[in-house]
Amino acid sequence: MLEDIGNYRDIFLSDRPMLDARAPVEFKKGAFPGAVNLPLMNDAEREQVGLCYKRQGPQAAIALGHQLVSGKTKSERIAAWADFARAHPDGCLYCFRGGQRSQITQQWLKSEAGIDYPRVAGGYKAMRNFLLETIELAVAQCDFVVIGGMTGTGKTDVIVQLDNGLDLERHANHRGSSFGKRVTAQPSGIDFENRLAIDVLKKRAQGIEQFALEDESRLVGCCALPLQLYQRMQGAPMVWLEDSLDGRVERILRDYVIDLRADYIAAHGEQGDVLFEENLLLSLNKLHKRLGGERHQRMLSVMQAALAEQTRSGEVGLHREWIKGLLLEYYDPIYAYQRESKAARIAFAGEQAAVLEYLNERRCGRL
Repeated sequence: MLEDIGNYRDIFLSDRPMLDARAPVEFKKGAFPGAVNLPLMNDAEREQVGLCYKRQGPQAAIALGHQLVSGKTKSERIAAWADFARAHPDGCLYCFRGGQRSQITQQWLKSEAGIDYPRVAGGYKAMRNFLLETIELAVAQCDFVVIGGMTGTGKTDVIVQLDNGLDLERHANHRGSSFGKRVTAQPSGIDFENRLAIDVLKKRAQGIEQFALEDESRLVGCCALPLQLYQRMQGAPMVWLEDSLDGRVERILRDYVIDLRADYIAAHGEQGDVLFEENLLLSLNKLHKRLGGERHQRMLSVMQAALAEQTRSGEVGLHREWIKGLLLEYYDPIYAYQRESKAARIAFAGEQAAVLEYLNERRCGRL
């Protein structure tokens, strides 16, 4: 008898390889980390079968599906599934609800390739609901502490040094500001939630029941934080991270200029320099209305001069001028207001080493 598995917790904790038999359009909307899309039907075939189902009912739709996926097409898809199964004998397969598509995939693997491969009961939908419930339970059952601070103080640097840190910006592949776009695209909103939930699940399996995360707005780039989590963050105790202006400038220079340019060049070769410059200029232009015409033009001129110097000689020193101006004239007033409005929630304030010590002590229950 072919095996069905329903232990979703074990699937995610063990990073079990997953063969996703849904159509590419479904996979693109949302998937699980590491899952490989090897569909039973492509998008056009799925659409035809869906229309047939509505007009003629399930039996006619099944018959059409078998007609569309037959002969050479069927052989090629079974061969791809068999290659995956042999490469990942500890894996599993699924479709959207654990219905016809995954059953057929499983049966054909057995009858045509001689491979018994487990199928996820309930499919993608059941696993997705499990992950959403994972976040809901964590919000209800766990403690949270939020790390705030001026732009450039290194809040993410703190998060990644904590065993109980939830790195929202890593999961969203975005730094969470107007300048936060990375070289590679952001995940879909569903993918972001899935990644975050699996992170929470794994940490709770290690016994972690208190989480530290950065004080973010609801959107990290285009990825929205789960509403329950975002609402919980608004009332959570806060730690305020501090650093000197010079330290903040150097950190921003590292992250948003030196490292980001290197990432663009690594990804795009000679074209990387051009794309990096376009991204930096576009990021500043997003703030045009908020900065006002005069300030925007002044900072734009400095940025353009800095980029030209960097291209010509590799020197990055001129970038410090627009970074410092943007901090003092735009970001710092905003964050100063935020600190004042959140003062009652701030349990501790200090520089990085002190904040790390405080957060570790807090997690261990010594505070």
